Amino acid sequence: MSDAISRISPAADSPNDVKTNSPARVLIASLVGTTIEFFDFYVYATAAVLVFPHLFFPASDPTSAMLQSFATFSIAFFARPVGALIFGHFGDRIGRKATLVAALMTMGLSTVLIGLLPGYESVGVLAPLLLALCRFGQGLGLGGEWGGAVLLATENAPPEKRSWYAMFPQLGAPIGFILSSGFFLILSETMTKEAFMNYGWRIPFVASLALVAVGLYVRLNITETPEFQKALDKQERVAVPITEILKSHKRSLVLGTFVAVATFVLFYLMTVFTLSWGTTKLGYSREQFLVVQLVGVVFFGLTIPIAGLLSDRFSRRWVLILTTIGIAIFGLFYSTLLEGGIVGAFACSIIGLALMGFTYGPIGAALAAPFPTSVRYTGASMTFNLASIFGASLAPFIATSLATSYSLTYVGYYLAAAAVVSLLCIVLSGHEEI
Repeated sequence: MSDAISRISPAADSPNDVKTNSPARVLIASLVGTTIEFFDFYVYATAAVLVFPHLFFPASDPTSAMLQSFATFSIAFFARPVGALIFGHFGDRIGRKATLVAALMTMGLSTVLIGLLPGYESVGVLAPLLLALCRFGQGLGLGGEWGGAVLLATENAPPEKRSWYAMFPQLGAPIGFILSSGFFLILSETMTKEAFMNYGWRIPFVASLALVAVGLYVRLNITETPEFQKALDKQERVAVPITEILKSHKRSLVLGTFVAVATFVLFYLMTVFTLSWGTTKLGYSREQFLVVQLVGVVFFGLTIPIAGLLSDRFSRRWVLILTTIGIAIFGLFYSTLLEGGIVGAFACSIIGLALMGFTYGPIGAALAAPFPTSVRYTGASMTFNLASIFGASLAPFIATSLATSYSLTYVGYYLAAAAVVSLLCIVLSGHEEI
């Protein structure tokens, strides 16, 4: 893998040959890649609710099939730190650009393969095993993608605009979600249920191949970041970045992980779990609830740049503190809103995902800031993806279990508790770290 990456890396070029990236090129490259990555990821999340319980698992118990589908959904989150470790190592050793290309290919090919898999009726238990393997590949790619995209933006940014630049790859999340949900909505509206379940659900997975081709073209036409090039010129690279992080930056790794926990819990409750609960327990059709979520994600996309501007003008720390307090309060009213009819469902989606934008916008710059250039790819990626394990991997599963065993109110308590943990870690991090 090292040889393959190095062949498309500019690390061996002479410092005198280094070209600078224009702001537009940098921001488009960071945004396009994460949009594709998150499109692939959310296509799976939506199918995990609407399709996979019926096609890849025994149909005797619908609730059990849904929980098993959520379990395969969680596999990617455990794969993400592995991806962060592997791609982070090469990103800090060889370069940001080449590693981002490799991460995009890993994610994209895994997604296309999911669209070609046989179902449980055709190959039995092999079907969920193959699904789990492809899901692992998705997580591996996304684990390497996010940190590199954020560094591509921040390491090309003027010092006073780091949060603004770091916000652009974060916009890939709502855009990718809108594309994936819109795709499923169009298919649901234009196909019969039988056709959708037979082959229609496969179309977004296979179509992602075209998006990956676009992403690769953009990524291959950027140059290495100035900060990493300076580290190369000064021979500041670390032999094993993760060892240096565990030796000298453990505190930043641990605190950063739990700073981001509430962000992950909030998002995967507002998307995967809420879609599942709304369509199975509250009586909404999948078309109705996808519209509810799409409206909420529009507010998610709108609040990300607002958060970036506020973070540069005031501070990332205060934006994160105030937003995390808002998430805790929202958790206390979550069940009341979601069970309040269609108006309440829209309000729940809009408020929850708007808060998501305010926390997600500055989180990229905040998690990258504590780490020096020589280990920043690994440090930021590991922090973000460890947070995904604690905050997102089991969130739909835990929420479904709490709502089924107790009530929807306890799902809100779960969200509020996650916000309290994140708030405490933000306070402990101090001004200099985020």
